Amino acid sequence: MGNENNGGEKRLSRGVMIVHGLSNGGGFMLIQATVASYISVYMTDTVGIAAGTASIIMLIATLWDAVNDPIMGGICDRTKTKWGRYRPYILVVPFILTVVSFLLFLNPQGLSDGAKVGYFTVFYILYGMCVTGLTMPQLSLIPAMTKDDGERGFMVQFDIIMIAVAFTIASTFTTNLVNFFGSYAPFILIYGVLAIIANFILFKTSEEKYVVETEEKRPITKDLAIIIGHHPKLITLLIVWCLASIGYGIMFSSSVYYVMYYLMRPDLISIYMLIISIGALISMMVFMPFFLKIFKGNAVTTMIVTQALCGVCYVILFFGGNKSLPLLYIVSFLATCFGAMEQGLINFFVNDTIDYIQLKEGLSMNGIISAIKGFAYKMGSTATSSGILAILAATGYVAGAVGGQNAATMAAMNWLRFGIPAICCALIIIFLLMYPIKPYWGEIAKMKEGMKAKDEQ
Repeated sequence: MGNENNGGEKRLSRGVMIVHGLSNGGGFMLIQATVASYISVYMTDTVGIAAGTASIIMLIATLWDAVNDPIMGGICDRTKTKWGRYRPYILVVPFILTVVSFLLFLNPQGLSDGAKVGYFTVFYILYGMCVTGLTMPQLSLIPAMTKDDGERGFMVQFDIIMIAVAFTIASTFTTNLVNFFGSYAPFILIYGVLAIIANFILFKTSEEKYVVETEEKRPITKDLAIIIGHHPKLITLLIVWCLASIGYGIMFSSSVYYVMYYLMRPDLISIYMLIISIGALISMMVFMPFFLKIFKGNAVTTMIVTQALCGVCYVILFFGGNKSLPLLYIVSFLATCFGAMEQGLINFFVNDTIDYIQLKEGLSMNGIISAIKGFAYKMGSTATSSGILAILAATGYVAGAVGGQNAATMAAMNWLRFGIPAICCALIIIFLLMYPIKPYWGEIAKMKEGMKAKDEQ
């Protein structure tokens, strides 16, 4: 599990860190990427649910999904087993997620319109709860396993690379897989099996070393009051997490609509999704390490600079994306290269917040802080998933009517694909300029050195 370096300090094995990335970005993320990129089109064009109704379903489901994040985070922090706080969930939840995701995409025939709505609502809610039940302990496990910034950085970056690979596969090849298997359900089941295997290996190889006992009788609401009530400036990070979710989610969720209806080229969907997926992969594997090295590991500065570059690309595409396919392809690729790394960089802010609360309050609140990040992120997902469908419904979108959409719908698709993401970039920059933990970085570094020294004794 751990090994000794030349200085005698216990280090995480590279294998454990890689397994964490595979558990987060393997089959688990393949399922999430498929849902993120295709669930709206699946609901409207395959299941046959009206866009307005689908938006309400997704609003209800994702709002509950966001609300149950703090609940799950608090439960994780209060869990006491011989396996630790977070590891038991990594073992159990993937099985439930696999069954629920399979049923979500099963699309049983012969149901009335009302039954379809009910069926999809139930399983979409359950899907979101399963994602929460696995994401919270996975995120909480990183600072529980190590206080070393290098190890944390490697894990965050490798996690996000695996996530990018999963998004590349799911976003690019889903339509081909549907054509091959005849539906989504069979390959979703395969993804689930991969998630079960990876998380089982993580369970067997990981160890929780850096945790402070939580007062079991203290209500979860008190945890929230401590974090937000005592430290209101942390709300800045909630806003950043939410905006990052909107910017990234809308990039994938709106792309299918944009190419199919705005460009009126459904034959180019796979090509365009491949371009932005490869851009996301390069963003995680090449651009993020490159910019972090330039800015000496400073995730805040890295995100400010790359969001600015991404925003410029979006503005160019907003005004000229439909005028030239080479322009669309090249600038979309660059926008994704600059923008997609935000998914990795925001996890640096989670670790910062966990350390900050441990410094100021003397408490390990890994689960609840990860949950707060999840809540904010899923509020962004709520705005993205239900918002896209609501905007399309309000502007008169007609499912399947390639070349038959009205002017308002066409304008909305351009705003969804490029206008709103550009605004998100600008707002993220503004709020990161007020990063609340920066003044405490020195104290946090001393605290972590003290904890590592104690562990070595």
